Amino acid sequence: MSGKQSTGWEQREGVNGVELPLAGTSSRASGTAWPGAELAYSTCAMASPVPGLSPRTLGPCTPSPTTTFGDLRNAKVGQARRRRIPSVAPPPELQDWLRTFQRWSGPEKLLALDELIDRCEPAQIKYMMQVIEPQFQRDFISLLPKELALYVLSFLEPRDLLRAAQTCRYWRVLAEDNLLWREKCREEGIEEPLHLRKRRLLSPGFMYSPWKFAFLRQHRIDMNWRSGELRPPKVLKGHDDHVITCLQFCGNRIVSGSDDNTLKVWSAVTGECVQTLVGHTGGVWSSQMRDSVVISGSTDRTLKVWNADSGECVHTLYGHTSTVRCMHLHGNRVVSGSRDATLRLWDIETGQCLHVLMGHVAAVRCVQYDGHKVVSGAYDYTVKVWDPESESCTHTLQGHTNRVYSLQFDGTHIVSGSLDTSIRVWDVESGNCLHTLMGHQSLTSGMELRDNILVSGNADSTVKIWDIKTGQCLQTLQGPSKHQSAVTCLQFSSKFVVTSSDDGTVKLWDLKTGEFVRNLVALESGGSGGVVWRIRASNTKLVCAVGSRNGTEETKLLVLDFDVDLK
Repeated sequence: MSGKQSTGWEQREGVNGVELPLAGTSSRASGTAWPGAELAYSTCAMASPVPGLSPRTLGPCTPSPTTTFGDLRNAKVGQARRRRIPSVAPPPELQDWLRTFQRWSGPEKLLALDELIDRCEPAQIKYMMQVIEPQFQRDFISLLPKELALYVLSFLEPRDLLRAAQTCRYWRVLAEDNLLWREKCREEGIEEPLHLRKRRLLSPGFMYSPWKFAFLRQHRIDMNWRSGELRPPKVLKGHDDHVITCLQFCGNRIVSGSDDNTLKVWSAVTGECVQTLVGHTGGVWSSQMRDSVVISGSTDRTLKVWNADSGECVHTLYGHTSTVRCMHLHGNRVVSGSRDATLRLWDIETGQCLHVLMGHVAAVRCVQYDGHKVVSGAYDYTVKVWDPESESCTHTLQGHTNRVYSLQFDGTHIVSGSLDTSIRVWDVESGNCLHTLMGHQSLTSGMELRDNILVSGNADSTVKIWDIKTGQCLQTLQGPSKHQSAVTCLQFSSKFVVTSSDDGTVKLWDLKTGEFVRNLVALESGGSGGVVWRIRASNTKLVCAVGSRNGTEETKLLVLDFDVDLK
């Protein structure tokens, strides 16, 4: 769950019934020039090149047989022909004056024109304007070789490309070029959906520009999140009245873990429970998933590796002497953290414990693993960086004055959240604390970090958006519509932040402005015991684990769908 915004745009029907905001409408007749074409052409060489799109990537710049650079020079002559005022006989001095005018230099000609304008009456000035204005309405784009025309159009915003497509047939062909829209999708982080790619390969005539279709489809999905009618969610009932402690969602598979000692595998499409994973003798408190592999950690001190398709327990991993409270999967290895103050690195294919990391003096509460380094946070107030192969602690990050509950690690920066109300940003190589982020009033229970943007959720009911490079708080998600109780979970995309709370709501916020968009879920029992424990979101779906601690809300999963119907 990476766009440019504007206001005052009109809604115009797009391709395949998809609406996208357009920058106004044009009253020019078909075939006349787009007002910005001259500027785009003259500045394209000066502007910063669009990554991945240039005359070279667009192909060999070979003018078509009907369009040459000579045509561009001759176009002025061809278009200069105009209707002249009928005249009986020009004054005899006119030809002499024109010959003299031709002999003058450029500055002298401008001076003569300036003096001539001063001596003209308003009606004559108006006539000059009517004559001159059409000379600047030439369609440069249509005269350019296609490769250069596409390069010029690559500097336009998507909404302006849609407007350009309304100018004439040739502009429509250019503005729907597949490579052009692929670049626009790349800028927005939009990938062509797999089912759309398969459909295009099976039916080559399916659509003229699949990347344009993907862009418009994503716009519709974003609008569904923002303001579309909320469809009735799929309700997945299970785990009786127990607490759902962990939640995973990937593709069309959902896995929920509970303190009832089980995990359940669900279909996000049908809502059916396809497997119940039974084997733990204590509550499940942590899980990870990759494809059909599920790993779970329990109060019974073990980890289990499951096949989600068959429901079979492939391995039981023994070694910890207390609850397995956290884990992080990378490739075929998983790192587990336990209340026994140790971390263990496991091979999930063989079930073998590869390394044991010892050094914390209290329970390990959170862990991150990127395949090279392990980062752990514990109740001993410290964060540790480990080299798992040598089983050595390379840095102990000290500064927090209370338990560390949450971690994020992007390979360069470590971000830790603590019960001391602070968030700290560390450099993983030096171990130095780069920033201490202050502003929350309680425990930072959840965080997500991507591209130097950190979103943090706190027990004080607020959510904050930070720039970890500068340490600046960009937005605080609050106001009249803010959560009324502790934030339990969050996730963000390039446009939105989704948050859940003990108040029984799931809220949608605008990432860039920090403005509240709307409630996606509001339990009737919210405020009287109903809570949303966990959320997981994809581009088109939102999964919420809800229930209560006092029996006012039945334990269940809610699956909301924001996809576009392609039928």
